[in-house]
Amino acid sequence: MSTEKNVVTITELTRQIKQSLETSFPRMWVEGEISNFKHHTSGHLYFTLKDEGAQLSAVMWRSRVANLTFPPEDGMKVIARGSITVYPPRGNYQIDVEQIQPIGIGELQIAFERLKQKLAAEGLFDPAHKKPIPEFPERIGVITSETGAALQDIRSVLSRRHPSVEVILASVRVQGVGAAEEIAEAIEQMNRYGDIDVLIVGRGGGSLEDLWAFNEERVARAIYASKIPIISAVGHEIDFSIADFVADLRAPTPSAAAELVVRDRTELLEDIGNLCYTMRGAIDTQMSSFRERVASLLTSYSFNRPRDLVREFSQRVDEFDRSLGFSFNHIARAAHQRYDSLRYQLQALNPHGVLKRGYSIVRKEGRIVSSARFLHRGDEAEIQFHDGTIGVQVEKGK
Repeated sequence: MSTEKNVVTITELTRQIKQSLETSFPRMWVEGEISNFKHHTSGHLYFTLKDEGAQLSAVMWRSRVANLTFPPEDGMKVIARGSITVYPPRGNYQIDVEQIQPIGIGELQIAFERLKQKLAAEGLFDPAHKKPIPEFPERIGVITSETGAALQDIRSVLSRRHPSVEVILASVRVQGVGAAEEIAEAIEQMNRYGDIDVLIVGRGGGSLEDLWAFNEERVARAIYASKIPIISAVGHEIDFSIADFVADLRAPTPSAAAELVVRDRTELLEDIGNLCYTMRGAIDTQMSSFRERVASLLTSYSFNRPRDLVREFSQRVDEFDRSLGFSFNHIARAAHQRYDSLRYQLQALNPHGVLKRGYSIVRKEGRIVSSARFLHRGDEAEIQFHDGTIGVQVEKGK
């Protein structure tokens, strides 16, 4: 008797099981405790979800890890949404996780404290890194939902307090899956745009789960990296969010953020009026003080000393002038007397004067004869008197 065996390969069997499971179990939420958690260098997450009676392998691909609202850890109770798949090389079935959420406020609070400690250790909350909020901003960027009450509150306060301020909105989701990514991207876009003085990032009130996007690590790092000063305005007046710790200034509500970012126009005008009054009074006081000082200087010895010096020097110039005139006259008289003396001496030595006294000059051949021995008989000579000259011939001589 022969029997026919229907034999299939392991690969074929696994393929059939994979097809059956993956078509029979659509996406679902499962609850369990995380164990054997591993963040692979590839960026993928591998872990096990278990309860009291069973366990289920789980994988979360790198492309979805960025959407996590908290860092998963061993022992954390969560709910995970995903599809059942089979990993053929090992013959294991597993859940391909798309989303993970902590269960209850306790788990969220644990995730909050862990991220807070991590970012604090890295210095993201350091006051030295916080930028000053500009006193008179002209352009205010707002990152919130365009349909939320927070935006209307901010606009209402700004319009009442300082209507000339320009508001630039980046509309984002403020809760749920993908909200943190939109908020972080909006902060980065505002910084790339650049022409903004200050940013308000926030939303209205809600539960811890509703506000969780502002406790995300990516949002915290985007706030820290911003070159534009940021005011965190998440509507929970009692508790703080991670965004509050990282931001340059924390406001308890969006309305409070709008009040903090601009001064009231009426108050400014009043301050300007008071400042003008104070300045005018100060100027009047200064002018009175300067007038008194000028009057004091005009009557002071120091101020009048230059005039006294001018008069003194003028008197000295007069004295020098008189002294110079006296000296000049004395020198002139002495020179005149010396001139007269020399003139008399010249007149005394003048040959014409001697001739008038009866003397004469004898010349021979044009030369003066100073001795009788130079004349001989027959010589012709000239005798010059004071009133003329005659010619003679020597009749006697050597």
